[in-house]
Amino acid sequence: MAKLKITQTKSYSGAPEGQRRTLRALGLRHQRSVIQEDNAAIRGMIFQVRHLVKVEETDGQENNG
Repeated sequence: MAKLKITQTKSYSGAPEGQRRTLRALGLRHQRSVIQEDNAAIRGMIFQVRHLVKVEETDGQENNG
């Protein structure tokens, strides 16, 4: 299955609590990257915070950070 590299590019300061919770659920911290499975649930979370993150498709072999 494909994987997604998700990087938080902007601060959540001033964002609604729901968006902050979504970022935490994705495992994100500012200027850090995580690798997540590409599925409907993750895509839905990304959609909610799309203005705060950058998403790249990857094979999942990259290191986090």
